[in-house]
Amino acid sequence: MKKIIVPVDFSEFSEYALKAAAKLAIKNEAEVLALHMLEMPEIMLTGAGEEPQKVIYFLKLAEQRFNEFLKKDYLDGVKVTPIVKHLKVFSEVNDEAKKHGADLIVMGSHGVSGAKEFFVGSNTERVVRNADIPVLVVKRDITDVNFEVVAMGCDFSEECIEPYLKATQMFNDVNTKVYLIHVNLPNDRFKSSIQIEKEVVNFFTKAERSLEKMKDVHYVSEYSVEDGIINSANKLGADLIIMPTHGRKGLAHFFQGSIGEDVANHSTLPVMTFKI
Repeated sequence: MKKIIVPVDFSEFSEYALKAAAKLAIKNEAEVLALHMLEMPEIMLTGAGEEPQKVIYFLKLAEQRFNEFLKKDYLDGVKVTPIVKHLKVFSEVNDEAKKHGADLIVMGSHGVSGAKEFFVGSNTERVVRNADIPVLVVKRDITDVNFEVVAMGCDFSEECIEPYLKATQMFNDVNTKVYLIHVNLPNDRFKSSIQIEKEVVNFFTKAERSLEKMKDVHYVSEYSVEDGIINSANKLGADLIIMPTHGRKGLAHFFQGSIGEDVANHSTLPVMTFKI
């Protein structure tokens, strides 16, 4: 991990993300790319006359405020590159991450629920949906980023092998224990123990060429995958939840949703998503 990108909007939640990114940067000797999105009306960006001068003025003003904001004690000794763009945070963070070769996005989030969540969603959810690289979502000040106990939601399908390998590679520290959580659902989605074990054996045979990690699998029965993962992670004393996500968009996302986004939105624990 060499570059970590953090969208900053001056809120307490984005500062939680910036603090977490700083700790990860110190641990991995990485650079923090602090990204501030300055939304401006389209007419200011495309208009003639005095509009271009106004854009330059507001960009300079934002840069000045941003540089002042970044004068934090917890950033001492961390290489920080401030970036100010007139972009929409939820749709173009991934483009900036690609442009700068970032390895991880760290987002602060307060989460939403009920009708607001259904109709509006959150910027963090949209970043998760669009990101091609892992996204770490934090909702509070994280005191430790060593993440000694990690819980990963997994359905043991073949498409989860790649995010599983990426996650275990990222957390290959000897002090980190990675547990996999399988949630068995009721009704037509219910699977017998024999069915689940066959899928787990096939998964580890292809992913690890070994069945040694089967001892780290936890099975739970719940009415939703989200509740099963969050409750199990808390029982395990996890410091972090890892979720594979399809990043569904448009109508597919509207009707089917994304479990990874839901867990990231509702868990009080930090959540890291990996794109399938």
